[in-house]
Amino acid sequence: MRNGTRQILDSLIERYPPLFVCKNSIESAFNIFSDCYVNNGKLLICGNGGSAADAEHIVGELMKGFMHKRPISNRDRDAIFANLGENAESHYLINHLQSALPAISLVSHSALMTAFNNDVQPDLVFAQQVYGYGRQEDVVVGLSTSGNSKNVVYAMKIAKAFGLKTVALTGQHGGELKEIVDACICVPANSTPIIQEYHLPVYHVLCMMVESEEYGVKT
Repeated sequence: MRNGTRQILDSLIERYPPLFVCKNSIESAFNIFSDCYVNNGKLLICGNGGSAADAEHIVGELMKGFMHKRPISNRDRDAIFANLGENAESHYLINHLQSALPAISLVSHSALMTAFNNDVQPDLVFAQQVYGYGRQEDVVVGLSTSGNSKNVVYAMKIAKAFGLKTVALTGQHGGELKEIVDACICVPANSTPIIQEYHLPVYHVLCMMVESEEYGVKT
């Protein structure tokens, strides 16, 4: 972990001292995310209700520039020129596209989710998506304030069965997720709104950290 990346984590603890108890698990989650991206993987993110909104939020920070500029690679620039020619349109694309840290929100696919819920089994919809999308270099991320959301738990179990890494964000006790995932960030709260208030700065910092490793100053 680079110095600048570690400073992001240290700053979180300074601003939210109760999250000190999560420092090691946040670092573990970061290492899993970082390895995923080094190996050209993606995050598959799920949750329910407010946690579903958080899943979307995380994707929004990862798929475009967050705290750093993310110009596309020279290889990708050359591919655009090679296929479209060096003209105003290709320069427009190159100047405005941004490098991504690939992430998919599993909560976004309304047609698939409603079809699967109606035709098959509602508590297995995230597991179906993990089974369909997941590859061994990927990471499944589940947000559940109780740690016991069955659709998230089943998604993690399918991920583990097929060799994917898993990360969960939960409340203080972690629930069933704590027992089955590779890294569980159990924020120090038992009330759903307060748990979700802690989840936001935690996942913001995780997004900042992985972005810093890839696009920040190399120190």
